[in-house]
Order: sequence, then structure tokens, then C-alpha cells
Amino acid sequence: MLASRSLHGVPHPPPPHFTNRYTLSLSSSSSSPRSKTTPFLPSSLSIGPLKRRRSSQLCVHAQSESSESTSNAAAQYTQPFSVKIPVGDRHILVETGDMGRQASASVRVTDGETVLVTILIPDSALHFFAVSSSMAGCYGQNFMYFRFCSHGYDQLLYHSLLLVLYNSIPVKHPAIVYTTVCLDDVPSEPSDFFPLSVHYQERFSAAGRTSGGFFKREGRARDHEVLICRLIDRPLRPTMLKGFYHETQILSWVLSYDGLHPPDSLAVTAAGIAVALSELPNSKTIAGVRIGLVNDKFIVNPTTKEMEDSELDLLLAGTDSAILMIEGYCNFLSEEKLLQAVEIGQVVYLSCEEAYPSIFQLAVDWGCGGGKLAQIGREYSADVVRGICTEVESLVKRCGKPKMLDAIKLPPPELYRHVEEIAGDELVKVLQIKKKIPRRKALSSLEEKVLSILTEIGYVSKDEAFGASERIPDMLDDEDEDEEVVVDGEVDEGDVHIKPVTRKPTPLLFSEVDVKLVFKDVTSKFLRKRIVEGGKRSDGRNPFEIRLINSQCGLLPRAHGSALFTRGETQALAVVTLGDKYMAQRIDNLEGADEYKRFYLQYSFPPSSVGEVGRMGAPSRREIGHGRLAERSLERILPSDDNFPYTIRVESTITESNGSSSMASVCGGCLALQDAGVPLRCSIAGIAMGMVLDTEEFGGDGTPLILSDITGSEDASGDMDFKVAGSEDGITAFQMDIKVGGITLPIMKQALLQAKNGRKHILGEMAKCSPPPSKRLSVYAPLIHVMKVKPEKVNLIIGSGGKKVKSIIEETGVEGIDTQDDGTIKITAKDLSSIERSKSIIKSLTMVPTVGDIYRNCEIKSITTYGVFVEIAPGREGLCHISELTGQWMEKAEDAFKIGDHVDVKLIEINAKGQLRLSRRALLPDAPTEKPNLKQQTSDHTKESAASHKAPESGTPKKVVNIEKDGLIGGKTEQPEDRSSTVNRRSSIGSQSVEDNLPGEKVVKRLISSAKDGERPKKSRSKAVSSISDENKSNLVNGEANVG
Repeated sequence: MLASRSLHGVPHPPPPHFTNRYTLSLSSSSSSPRSKTTPFLPSSLSIGPLKRRRSSQLCVHAQSESSESTSNAAAQYTQPFSVKIPVGDRHILVETGDMGRQASASVRVTDGETVLVTILIPDSALHFFAVSSSMAGCYGQNFMYFRFCSHGYDQLLYHSLLLVLYNSIPVKHPAIVYTTVCLDDVPSEPSDFFPLSVHYQERFSAAGRTSGGFFKREGRARDHEVLICRLIDRPLRPTMLKGFYHETQILSWVLSYDGLHPPDSLAVTAAGIAVALSELPNSKTIAGVRIGLVNDKFIVNPTTKEMEDSELDLLLAGTDSAILMIEGYCNFLSEEKLLQAVEIGQVVYLSCEEAYPSIFQLAVDWGCGGGKLAQIGREYSADVVRGICTEVESLVKRCGKPKMLDAIKLPPPELYRHVEEIAGDELVKVLQIKKKIPRRKALSSLEEKVLSILTEIGYVSKDEAFGASERIPDMLDDEDEDEEVVVDGEVDEGDVHIKPVTRKPTPLLFSEVDVKLVFKDVTSKFLRKRIVEGGKRSDGRNPFEIRLINSQCGLLPRAHGSALFTRGETQALAVVTLGDKYMAQRIDNLEGADEYKRFYLQYSFPPSSVGEVGRMGAPSRREIGHGRLAERSLERILPSDDNFPYTIRVESTITESNGSSSMASVCGGCLALQDAGVPLRCSIAGIAMGMVLDTEEFGGDGTPLILSDITGSEDASGDMDFKVAGSEDGITAFQMDIKVGGITLPIMKQALLQAKNGRKHILGEMAKCSPPPSKRLSVYAPLIHVMKVKPEKVNLIIGSGGKKVKSIIEETGVEGIDTQDDGTIKITAKDLSSIERSKSIIKSLTMVPTVGDIYRNCEIKSITTYGVFVEIAPGREGLCHISELTGQWMEKAEDAFKIGDHVDVKLIEINAKGQLRLSRRALLPDAPTEKPNLKQQTSDHTKESAASHKAPESGTPKKVVNIEKDGLIGGKTEQPEDRSSTVNRRSSIGSQSVEDNLPGEKVVKRLISSAKDGERPKKSRSKAVSSISDENKSNLVNGEANVG
């Protein structure tokens, strides 16, 4: 049942004109009259039951406005509302009217369970809105809602028409993608490309979080979003009809994201349906699908968790009969496996054609836009949608918009004949020039000649503002804004915003723009004819031949790795930089967890590479896309982080370009990685394949001719750009764009096999690199040492607020210390000695001390009012409380000790925080704790200084801990010596050193070993102690001195 409407969450009673209830019931009974019910659902299916028990009826309930409410339609406007539609045992929440009221589709949908099919198409007389007379305008609504099961999850397709300003459609997996299409009213300057811009944005609010940036707002498109913009743009362009110059903008937002279903293929599908439902004239409706490979099984639209174990990431876009675009990355997948994956993706579209009558074709029949469901339906047949569409055809006729076919303006056919007559013979000679720059200059000169001749004979105006003819009155002025850039035959879409101005018509026949467009078409036709009929390409090669290859490594001595790869007139300079974790690239995404890229490739295409003057600044969409393709190609051959703990950055700068620069980056990057000493899994290479169809224009039957290693002119004039990267045994990355209606699987198979032979040839040429890659770390590269500690000891290395790890870095001179929760410690430094010093400190910090251990000759690091801090090992300190310094009462520790003094201490306690409590008194003879008389103490000490003491012999061993230079703790067992033969008592201004009551021979040796040559050992000052009883002396020697 239909739930009550709500305005911003507050329920409102229906207005007076919402009094009638409209119910459309579609029964599964085939015997029912066609006009009332439709035979499309199996008897076991229940969707939207009228009763509590399961039913075989589909019911749509809506509020129907009375006839009286239509009298003032011009004063109506939509209001926010929400409605719940019963589907089986649950509801689907639909919210609209409070956003995008001037858009043709602004609907938010909430649902997450699985059903088969539900379709809701209210008539324009059926409104879910409250109406008001306060606004002079009518925003009537026509509403289409599709829902179906697709490989384990459901998908929603919505279309809502609220006026004529925009066309939009949200699609939901359960992720929600909101897409709009907008066309400019005035056509822009005619050109050889379609004026389309695509903008895709992932709102952080879709995942319930905010941006990690300072401003907490989505701003400039991130690289990930730019890549999805290209995924949407590339399959749409081939479907646009030539001669339509109205600027078109597609906007797409992710409004809800569940973390399981990637929204990129969903965005492609939403854009294709929105375009089909708009006035934009296009030839086919497109849809996108992702294919994964897990455990040797292909998965259609896998989840993000499934993609973690997938050997293949293939995104395919196409129509119901052909493939338009594929892009993907795999783990050395064979050509046969890749073809199987593409075939599965293509079957998705064929199954859609079988399961659904083309919505696009229905839209043409109805005079409105069309859309196409993009996924396979498993449990329903063609009769499902076909039957529903037939039943509600009369309601849908008024929801769409007619295509703007009258806006298509093509140059007159006679202009082609004039250009061919003037430039024909000379054009054939120009196309035989093998070098790119001379050929380009010759073509430009020939174009000016053709234009001049047509102007002289009166076909083109001499005015600077070349006007349109009377026959073509819609031409526009040249735009002063940035021009759309076409590089190597590929449009750098999205960097231009054209604002056309209407030009003045002239009484002449042709415009200058017409002549330039026709000359470009004629040039492309002659080049294709030369390839198809003569088998000769622009540079004289045959279709299978690859250009001359030359490569060299080690060009840049201070770089960690470098290589220059040259293939014909395309050249890439690749440079590798190695670093630690802090050089990794941080990625802010919807998942919420901070992601760091250990390897990334940055592609740069300066205008000088094609001999032109152009803008410099932030990377263009083309640069981001080509860099991503090369990066994913090389990603599979890199060693794991455990085997090579470096962050790797590759820069690829294109110094010359004549096609296939991204694949040159793959080859150059592979050589530069080897020169940097990165242990690669194997070598890989990349190649770009092209295609020219032998069409009826040349007297052929459409037979494809596959070209290996295409140039820029072949890319621009050809029908396909298919880039393939990998080794001799498998593929790591691929990308294909089609400029015609699409290709079939046999054509793709032929291209893949020819690309495999090309890769083998290129790899053989790369092996001849001179000078060859060094395959060892550069002396200028940082050193990284990896060590493991117990996870619970990591905090000891970090210290409070990171103070300890910072002090280690400052003290040892290392560049950085990276600590991980699993106990992995990575030390980065420029030299080995710094690493060894930091290792020594870390080992000392993470050692496990034992209560009762004795530490000799330890330095006092700091003095406080409550005691002194003693360093028992490099970087490891403990507190010796003032009460544990001597056996007698002491007011201030400074009175007897200073920083830098060396003392012997004993570990007496380790608290819950791991802090050490030390005692010097435990190694001294027992003494009274009351405050002594200093004068009497001095006198007594003078009297006793001449006397000698003899300790009783004992066979009890004692444990002595030696501190080595590298910070390692070693223990040994010693037999005590006769105290009478080793004690060396001395007096110094009424004070007595600690060594007076310890084995003198051992202490002196430690002091001498720590003193410099020619210097006396430093003495530690202490207060005089009273006489020691024989019993305490014996306990001290045996390591059993009283600590309390």
C-alpha cells in the first residue's frame, strides 16, 4: 500500500484533490483479458500482494488527483514527499520533490533486498505531490521505476521527468548514483569532435564521513573520479550522431555507498540510460558491467571483497549487439581466458536484449527517450517487461522527449566533391611522407591551398568572421576560450567549457569551418583507402610491422634508475625513485580507511612532445588515464613489500609522441625499474593495436584489417585503439576504445593474437638495451633494514608522543624509522653505520630485563629531585630513587652525583608500565638510615682509611651483565675473589667512592676501558659510608645485599 506523504519527514494529510485511489493490477493469469491484466509473472512469484498471504499479482497504488485540480495546472509545483511502495514482504522508500525540482529525474531510493521485477509508471494525471497556486509554472511528473534481480543483488532504474531543463536517472545496486544530462540551447562551433563533458563525484556523505582535507568539502576531482569520468565518456562518444554540436554535460554523483558494490560500472549504466531518455540524438544505448575471476570462475559485478581475490578486473561497456569499450587489469591472464571474460560480458547484453525489449526502441516508437537495462536477469523471460510495457504503453507515451534530429547539421555533400577534386592528387603524395612533422606541415599547407581556391571561386567568404551559408544558418563564432585538444587521435575531454556565440549569416554557400571539417574527413578517407587497398601505412610499414626500437639505461647518474625508450617517433624518459613508507601516496576514498599506494606511476605529456605550444599546469584527464594504465600494467611484476620494502615512484615524461605513448611508458618504466635494482618478476612490454574496416566506401564488405603499433594519424583515422601490455606468456593490462558501432569477439581475438606476437618482438628488442640496466641499487638510493620485535614492545620504541623514536632518529642520523603494529620495524638511512647504531638502540629498548640483574659502569643521564635516571643500555633508562643511591640519608642527589657519572646499579623492580626501578644501595654495604653527623663521619673515615678489611671467601657465584658497544646485553657467571686482595680504599675530602666497597679489580678495569689514552679514569663522587659488618660484606659479594 502507498504510505502517506511527508514534507521533510513530517507527515501531512492528503490534499482534497487526492481523494481517489488508483490501482493497477497485473495478474499472472493468462486467461484474463489483456486490457486488464498481463500474463508475465509465474504463479509462485509474489510482488506487492494485496493480501497478507503470498499472491501472484503485482499492484501499484497511487493517489489520483480529481479532474477539478487540473483547471489551474499552470500554478502547480512539486512539494517534497516520501512514499513507501510495498514489494513482497517489505517496502521500498522513494523520496523526491525536495531536490532537483527542475530536473527531469530527481529521485532517491532506499532498499537492499532482492526481488525479481517491479515496475511503477504513474500517468501524468497521477501525482504524488501536494500542489499550490503560488508559483506560475507546472512541473508535472512522469515516473518510471524498474527493479530486477541481477547475479545475487538487485538493481533499481528510475526515470522521472519534471520539466524540460535536464534529463537524469538514478540507479541503485544498493549504492545510489544520481546522474543528470543537460544540453545547451545554442549549438557551439562545429568541430570534428562531440562537445561532451562528463563530471563524476563521490560524495563522502554517501559513506557517512567527511573529506580528510582541511576544508572538509569535495573540491577538485580526484584521480579515481577522473578515471571514472573517462569510463563514462569513452563508450558514449561513438554512439553520438555526427553533426550535433550542442554542448552536452553529464553530471554524476554517488549519493549512497555500501562499501560492497563499486559504483563505476553503475555510473556508466546510469549515464547511458539518461542519455537515451534525453533529447540527445544517439544511435545506441550503452550499459556497463564488471567481470571478475575468482577460483577460475567468472563473476558478473563482483563485490569489493570478491575483487580482493580476483585475478581479473574487467570493465566492459557496450550495446545490445557490440562492444564499445573494455578496460581491465589481470595477473598474466592468457588471451583465451580474457576472451572468455569478454564473451561473458557480451552475453550480459545479449541476454538483456532477449530478456527485455529495447527500451530505446520503445522510446523511438513513443516519441520519447529510451533506456536499456544493463544486467542479466536470471529468473524471468522476455514476457516480463514486454508484457508490462505493452500494458502501460499509453501511460508512458507522454513521459519522454523527442530526439533533436533537426539540430544535426552536416556539411553539404557537394563540398566533399570540391575538396577531393582540388586536393586529391596532391593529398595522395602528402600522405606518403613518413615523418610526422613534415607530413603535418604539408597537410596544413594543402588545407590552406584548398581554402584559398574555394574562396577565390566564391564558395567561401573572405571576411575574417567566416559566416554560415544561407543553407546552414546555425554556424557560430570562434570561441576565445580554450580549445578542445586532440592528441594522438584521442580527445582530451573535460578540460574545456565552450560558451558559443551566434555568428552572422552570409549569402555564400560554405563556411571556413565546413571546409576544414571536410578536408579532415577527406584526408582520413584517403589514408584509410591507402591502408586497405595498398597495404601501406602512413610511414610505409605493412599492417604487422613494428617501428624501429632503441633503448638505453642509466642516462641520469644521480637518479635511482632511468631509461630512455624510443619506438619510431615516440619516446619516453622513465625515472625511478625509491623511498620509505613516508614517500607513499595517500588515497582518500569512500571506504574510510587510509590507503597508501606503495607504487605509483606519473605520466607527463608536455606540448613540446608534439612540437606545439600549449598549456602547462595540473595533469589533464588524458595524462591521468594513461598514467593509470601504465601503472597497472607494471604493478603485477613488482616484488612484495616483504622482499623489497621500498616505496617506488616512476615518472614517465613523453619527449616525442607519434602514437602509443602510454605503451612506451610501460616499456621504459620496466627498463628503469631494472636499472634501479628492483627485482622484477619478469619483463613486460606494451603495444597499441588499431583497425581499419574495409567498408562499402572502398568496395569492401566490412572486413577488418588489424594494425600493429599504430601511429597518431592511424589512431585518429582508424576505427579502434586497443592497448595491450604483458609478457610473452600473459596479459597484465588492456584498454580498448572503438570509434564505430562496435566490434565482435572474432575481431578482438585476432587483435589479441597479433598483439601477442608484437609483444614478443618488443621484448626481444628491449633485451638489446645498451647500456643495459644495472639491476642493483644505486649508491644514492636509501638503505632500508627490516627487523622484528615483539608487538607489545613497539610502544617502547615510539615513546610518549613519539619522543623516543624522534630522539633515536636525531641521535643516529637515520632518515626515518617506521613502526608497525605487528612488530615490524623499518629503518631508512643513507649509510650502514647509522642503521647499525639505531639497531643497537632498538635492541636495547626491546630487551627483556630480569629483576636482580646487575649493570656495571652505567652513565647518569639526568638528575631530578627524587633521584637519578641511569642508562643501563643504549636508549634504555631506569630510575634510581634518591633513597636507593646510598645507604644513608641524602637531601639532594646533586650533592653526591652529577650528569655523566658512572655507577653500578641493580634492577630491583619492573612495574606494570614496563618502567625500571634501579638501586645503587643494593650493591653497597648496609648502612643506618638516620641522618649522620658529617663531622663525626669525616673523622671516622680518616681513622678507618688506614685499616684494611678482609671479606670471607664464598663459593656462591654472582651474575654480572656486560654492556657491549653495540648495545647487546650479555651475561656471564663469575666466581667471587678474595676481597682482601682486591679492595683498594682511598679517601677524597671526606668522601668515599662506591668502588671502595666493590671488587676493585673489576671496577678499575671497566673504568680504564672507558677512559681515553693518557687520562685517568673518571671517579664517581659519593658520601662517606659507615663501617661495614662482615656479614653484610659477605652478602654483598654473594649478590645478596639488603635492598631495604
